[in-house]
Amino acid sequence: MACRCVVLQELEEGEGVKKMKSDGNPKSVGLRSECLDDPIWDIIRAEAKSEAEKEPILSSFLYASVLSHDCLERALGFVLANRLQNPTLLATQLMDIFDDVVMNDRGIQHAIRLDLQAFKDRDPACGSYSWALLYLKGYHSLQSYRVSHALWNQGRKILALALQSRISEVFAVDIHPAARIGEGILLDHGTGLVIGETAVVGNKVSLMQGVTLGGTGKEVGDRHPKIGPGALIGAGATILGNITVGEGAMITAGSLVLKSVPPHSMSAGNPAKVVGYVEEPDPSLTMKHDASKDYFEHLSHSVSGRSNGHSFMK
Repeated sequence: MACRCVVLQELEEGEGVKKMKSDGNPKSVGLRSECLDDPIWDIIRAEAKSEAEKEPILSSFLYASVLSHDCLERALGFVLANRLQNPTLLATQLMDIFDDVVMNDRGIQHAIRLDLQAFKDRDPACGSYSWALLYLKGYHSLQSYRVSHALWNQGRKILALALQSRISEVFAVDIHPAARIGEGILLDHGTGLVIGETAVVGNKVSLMQGVTLGGTGKEVGDRHPKIGPGALIGAGATILGNITVGEGAMITAGSLVLKSVPPHSMSAGNPAKVVGYVEEPDPSLTMKHDASKDYFEHLSHSVSGRSNGHSFMK
């Protein structure tokens, strides 16, 4: 069966995926449901052909993973199935599951491309679209989650949980299939990431390794964080409870967040406090993690306030 394509429609600069202009430079495009063209897939195929010529020992791998497929959806299904297979969950079975879900879900087809663009744009270690597709486990775990989430919503909860378990084993990323995650997401490195059942992650969010979006105890119901669009969550940050991290906020590395964070603010510390405000509307896109200036200015003012004019001991 021929693969469904996606139509790409030009959007405002900075949105959507990128299509090559006639002069060779990228321009931004978005996705619609009917389809004539898929520039990201065309670029991935060209990259794979080039890499196969440069590194002949990988030519069979690149052919099997990319060049033998007629669309991004099926190439991704092949890659994920071969990463997640085990003796009792065969690659052929997984490919059938992924194909059935992804080929019938326009939302996932849209998201896998916007996520690819996020990895390419925001991770300096990601030199091409094909690198994310073939080698980056942050991308692999995110797209595997998308399939498990679709299965969960279809009522196939046991299969969704089995897939979640395998994703956790292989990628060291634990995302409950009921969690809701937007598109244009970067999971940088991914290792140690935990996202709980009722967590919500908005569009264009970037999460570094070791982030936890968790609950605070044994309570049931809505108990996990809600991350606003464009937020940047630093490595090892822990955000607990049914609280909100506002749109465009930044949580610095290693912070423990127990209270809601205002939009476009910067929170740091254990427990985290607002230490400043970010200049960029979407810090997830700039990936500027350095909070040291604002943070240490905040600390110096706090120390000055507590001293009340008294000199230090001589």
